Amino acid sequence: MTTWLQNIADAAPAAHPAIIDHDGAVFSYGQLRAGAKEIAVSLRTHGVRPGDRVMLACENCAAYVGALLALAALDAWILPINARHSAAELDAIAIHSGARAIVFSPAASPDAASHAARLSTAPLGATGLGPLAVTPCEDSAAEPVGPEPDARIAALLYTTGTTSAPKGVLLTHANLIWNAETSARLRGMTPGDVVLGVLPGSHIFGFSSTILAALHAGSTLRLIPRFTPEAVLRAFAEGASVLPAVPQMYERVLTHLDRTGAALLAPKLRYISAGGAPLDPDLKAQTEAVFGLTLNNGYGITECAPGVAATRPGHPRSDVSVGTAMEDVELTIDAPDAEGVGEILIRSPGVMKGYYRNPHATAAALPEPGLFRSGDLGRIDPDGTVHVLGRKKELIIRSGFNVHPPEIEGMLTRHPDVLQAAVVGRRVGANEEILAFVMARGGLTDAALADWLEPRLVAYKRPQRIVIAESLPTAPTGKILKHKLIDHFTAELDQRLQLPQGDPAA
Repeated sequence: MTTWLQNIADAAPAAHPAIIDHDGAVFSYGQLRAGAKEIAVSLRTHGVRPGDRVMLACENCAAYVGALLALAALDAWILPINARHSAAELDAIAIHSGARAIVFSPAASPDAASHAARLSTAPLGATGLGPLAVTPCEDSAAEPVGPEPDARIAALLYTTGTTSAPKGVLLTHANLIWNAETSARLRGMTPGDVVLGVLPGSHIFGFSSTILAALHAGSTLRLIPRFTPEAVLRAFAEGASVLPAVPQMYERVLTHLDRTGAALLAPKLRYISAGGAPLDPDLKAQTEAVFGLTLNNGYGITECAPGVAATRPGHPRSDVSVGTAMEDVELTIDAPDAEGVGEILIRSPGVMKGYYRNPHATAAALPEPGLFRSGDLGRIDPDGTVHVLGRKKELIIRSGFNVHPPEIEGMLTRHPDVLQAAVVGRRVGANEEILAFVMARGGLTDAALADWLEPRLVAYKRPQRIVIAESLPTAPTGKILKHKLIDHFTAELDQRLQLPQGDPAA
């Protein structure tokens, strides 16, 4: 098995376009490889060694992709972090990881430029792919580099922590090469495709399933540092053919088209998919109607590099299942209940090596090498179709009944004025109450929404409190950070009277 740099060098002709950058500059695969080698030389000059952790506080740009390949060639650990993190968040990860250096992409990211200005940085040196800046950190020890290239750690990704504190996920070259190959094959990606890289390259979905998959396929990667509907629509009009995105991006594109009255112009778009967050059935139907394409759905986890399950092109589904297990992935349900619902266990070539400097969490997540306890609840149909029902830790037990938040969220978003919804539980005495946090339009009130829900949900599934908010705390991908909701809206929750209850067994 080869490293990424060798794999990409073998896969694409030097003259073929590799990247259309955020400023319109086009770089061939030959220029990308040459730029990556220059970045590797400069990083080595700044003291980067095999086994060092190097943070990339960047947003999507050609120089960032070159830095990924450079670090892979140096056998250093790639540690991508979203430049939009606060100073405290960035510093905490730098300390926990023992980062040897931090690299910034100031030309593509105002936030990266701000972090670079806060810290002592210097230009990295000539790259040919755009400017990068670097700051040295503590002189930490390098981690050992094993004899087998495919088993070496390639990347250290800190989870977004939607339900808990972030953990550092250790992914090997083999994990990431498998996912790149599998993702590219699933989408039928070819050198003729222009893949739209609008997901943050610091997130596993953008990093592994978009950037690495596109490079493996020899496709052209069109990079957008920050999502806007206008930038995505412009890329469609100019020939983008493949779009991996999160559901919230499709919702914003549809809203923009509806508000402006503009028509969708996408002459070469052939494949669209959603992942990273639950897909609402109404949004799926609306997207498919406007785009004239099947919106494929998928399920991935950072700890699995991330591909787990996906719907297949050419086999459209009317529901919002996540399709069947990806190639070489084995899924089982642990301790299923009477309805077949239990924790999803994943055996896959993408399963991480463990959590960095966290043996307790590693032992809990990996009962054996290559087998991951997902913490997600789901069921698997007889034909292998996977339905993800939420996090095991998010399960709400209301009056003795199991309540799965995605079911309530799915019903809430069917209301014509509800844009987004998140549901969590909170312990109250010997019971749990259901809390719903909603972004809405049109002056919708919590009482009106509660009345709307009454005939649509059994009593024990109806929220005891509904908070209508202008925004919800989210990760850079748009995924709602559920563990922050209660603290974030403490005042609002205190002001909300408990909504009327019916018979909990109704």
